Amino acid sequence: MLKRQWKFLVVIAAGIVGAILDFILHIQPIFTNFTFMGKTGITYSEIIVDIIGIYTAINMAIEMIGDIRRGRWGVDVLAIIAIVSTMIIRDYWAAWMILVMFTGGESLEDYATSQADKELRSLLNNTPRKANKLVDGKVTEVNVDDLQIGDMVLVKPAGQVPVDGKIVKGTSSFDQSSLTGESVPINKKPGDDLMSGSINGDAAVEMKVTKLAKDSEYQSIVALVKSSEAQPAKFVKMADRYAVPFTIISVIIGIIAMAIGGWNFTRFAEVMVVASPCPLLIAAPVALVSGMSSMSRHHIIVKSGPTLEKLSRAKTFAFDKTGTLTQNKLEVSEVITADGFDKDEVQSLAASVEQQSSHIIAASLAADTDKNKIKPVSNLKETTAQGVEGDVEGKTVKVGKLSFVAPEHEKIDAGATAVYVSINGEFAGYITFKDVIRPETPETIARLRRQGAKQIMMLTGDHKNVADQIAHAAGINNDEVRADLLPKQKIEAIKNVPKDLRPVVMTGDGVNDAPSLTAADVGIAMGAKGATAASESADAVIMVNDISKVNDAVAIGKHTMKVANIDVLTAISIVIILEIIAATGIIPAFLGAILQEVVDLITICLALLAKTEPKNPEQTGIEK
Repeated sequence: MLKRQWKFLVVIAAGIVGAILDFILHIQPIFTNFTFMGKTGITYSEIIVDIIGIYTAINMAIEMIGDIRRGRWGVDVLAIIAIVSTMIIRDYWAAWMILVMFTGGESLEDYATSQADKELRSLLNNTPRKANKLVDGKVTEVNVDDLQIGDMVLVKPAGQVPVDGKIVKGTSSFDQSSLTGESVPINKKPGDDLMSGSINGDAAVEMKVTKLAKDSEYQSIVALVKSSEAQPAKFVKMADRYAVPFTIISVIIGIIAMAIGGWNFTRFAEVMVVASPCPLLIAAPVALVSGMSSMSRHHIIVKSGPTLEKLSRAKTFAFDKTGTLTQNKLEVSEVITADGFDKDEVQSLAASVEQQSSHIIAASLAADTDKNKIKPVSNLKETTAQGVEGDVEGKTVKVGKLSFVAPEHEKIDAGATAVYVSINGEFAGYITFKDVIRPETPETIARLRRQGAKQIMMLTGDHKNVADQIAHAAGINNDEVRADLLPKQKIEAIKNVPKDLRPVVMTGDGVNDAPSLTAADVGIAMGAKGATAASESADAVIMVNDISKVNDAVAIGKHTMKVANIDVLTAISIVIILEIIAATGIIPAFLGAILQEVVDLITICLALLAKTEPKNPEQTGIEK
């Protein structure tokens, strides 16, 4: 950015020097015996402008040749022709105006980009850098990166939580809006988790560090933002799609103008000045960055501009089930008992044994059981990946896989997610669980169809009957459900989507979803729980626990590309109209260059409209 600004300042300085030499000091031309294009002698101003013009044209030509070698034909050739033409007809002030237009346009693009992505940069500016570490009861300020797991940290009132941790002492409310989108501060007490980047309320708390700075919630978001900031250079120049026809039309108009004027090259140069493609080169990058900014405001981090274009054209949407379409939480569905056992007793004893486990099934069982029926457990022993056993009210209870609990009953098939229970060595039955669908899932699926989705798939490793139940509740057709899939099979399902149903957008949240997100044309990760392999593999990350943000992403993508296309076509239309007028000879080269600067400003203003909210919130799902 600094280099572009300096180029602009050098061109402006050259113009000021030239104006002083020509119009204040009235320095006479040198080489008065030299005559070319009807002008005698060469002024110092002309020499200065020509040197800068030649340098700029050569640099642009080198870049253009590189693009052509990579198989891309751009509109830069028109810019080179405009600069060279004005120097040939010796209208050096017109040449200077073109140079102002190009370097000024680049600076305007940088300014527009900085305005568009300031929401992204605000995250970087607010990154926690210092922490109040507690050592033997004394507070010491340290760098956040120096904190280790297990360190004690004091979070002062109105202070920022430096890293992820757990409250040990104190109670306060925390503003997590920049992380989760929750507008109301959340009350936290000892034992509760704290996310880095959240803002403390009016009471100091002591917390224990549970994650290093580089692995903490806020820093994971910052890493994603930095990734997105690195992408603008890879933006597709939308103007290049129109490069060949636009270049041919402009050159033809220029030749016709020259012929009409009696093969006067000045006429050709005047057309080439207004044919300068600067507005076209600015339109798409500014619109795409504006769209990325809008995504950021809706708690969606997009890593690259082309992702917006793919989202706008997406025809197939694939979803993981657990944790994506569902809440990553289970409910007890049925308690099936063997003869002689009571349902309440089986559930009560199983929940008592599972109450200390953090596994999702164990936590769900304990949460769905009456607290008064959960009893103390002793002699608790866990067998990894198999189950747990312990003594409850004098009874030995085992809970877990059937092979662990009662291997002699291995022919039993619960047909759903289940845990099996034995009491005093006797098989007592099993407890089945069902996924809890997200409340926003059905409307999200319905809105995707209204937004143009041709196919919506569920890809899950869960049982077919469980998947069908969730699909029915979500509004997904049974023939679009792919169940009992391994991660490799999910990738195959995505790759097998026919071309006429692409691009494919895959949304998931777990480590096992990472390969699928990479295989899809656009991978969207549900990253509200922190940095995961899914987030790192995805093209976009939803930073709040709300799947309807997929609707927002699609709506913003469509709106951004609509603005970008309208902007490019508007610029082309204006430029061609100016070319036709210039062909009559009524627009001098200097005035044509000024008009081009006006078109630049119009282009940038139109591109910034991509920051505005898409219309029709009922269809898009975006809240106004």
